[in-house]
Amino acid sequence: MIKAGIIGGSGFTAGELIRLLTHHPAVTIDFVFTTSKSGQSISDVHQDLYGIIDLAFTDQVNLNVDVVFLCLGHGNSSKFLETHHFSNQTIIIDLSNDFRLAADSVFQDRKFVYGLPELNSEEIENSKNIANPGCFATAIQQAILPLAVNEIIKTDVHVNAVTGATGAGASLSDTTSFVWRDNNFSNYKAFNHQHLDEIYQSITQLQSAFEQKVHFIPNRGNFSRGIFATVYTQYDGTLEDAQGVYKKYYKHAVFTHVSNKPIHLKQVVNTNNCILHLEKHGDQLLITSAIDNLLKGASGQAVHNMNLVFGLEEKLGLDLKASYF
Repeated sequence: MIKAGIIGGSGFTAGELIRLLTHHPAVTIDFVFTTSKSGQSISDVHQDLYGIIDLAFTDQVNLNVDVVFLCLGHGNSSKFLETHHFSNQTIIIDLSNDFRLAADSVFQDRKFVYGLPELNSEEIENSKNIANPGCFATAIQQAILPLAVNEIIKTDVHVNAVTGATGAGASLSDTTSFVWRDNNFSNYKAFNHQHLDEIYQSITQLQSAFEQKVHFIPNRGNFSRGIFATVYTQYDGTLEDAQGVYKKYYKHAVFTHVSNKPIHLKQVVNTNNCILHLEKHGDQLLITSAIDNLLKGASGQAVHNMNLVFGLEEKLGLDLKASYF
């Protein structure tokens, strides 16, 4: 059995990760670290785990586990690793943005690989350190990369995407309370969201001559989880041509699917899937992309990366089903 540790265990992504690993047939959870709730039962904090896990949070770290997941706030993973030196045999999967960019990917003696399986599966399989992508970045890249690999992005890319309340994390703020979120809608960080850097990095990895702009408007939705992104750019071919490009790129992707019908969030919430749909309007190709921000956009993708690193079947522990109700 793979012995796993989790650092930063009280947030939404950690809760989903604990749920996934508890049901994973090849994994046992060794510890869940948090200083703020040490000694408390995990199921008292993540109440959907009542009767599923009999383990308490701890402030002690086993530096020799097989894999450790860092579920810390952005900027805190590197600080944690400065004071906690895991075994060279320990796989590190970081869910923050600390190591996603090439300029930040080497830390101490560790080289982090950008963990988008639909882009870097071979590199992930041969790495011991994974930088898990951002949630918005995952949804948007899935919509763009098939065009980039064929070097056919000729004009600027326009993106409008909506995320649920869990995208803001478990900490309370002015825009996370029920009173503010309910029956409300707003945008934030227009044109300068932090996930843009990793999106540009992945596009240019495939289309080196890409010099256009990605115009990204992120929005807050009044639902709990999920991301729905609409992406459009100029495309000279037919809709059938575009569908062929996308289906070829995702031919071997176990979690990304191209639908011939319009899509919606309930198709992907509580799953590790990304579903895409294409439309052609004049010379513009419209791509819609839907994911669960806590699963495909975070913890589910982290487990997928773990499966790749350990040579396991990609869907192991992730064969989750959506529900309309």
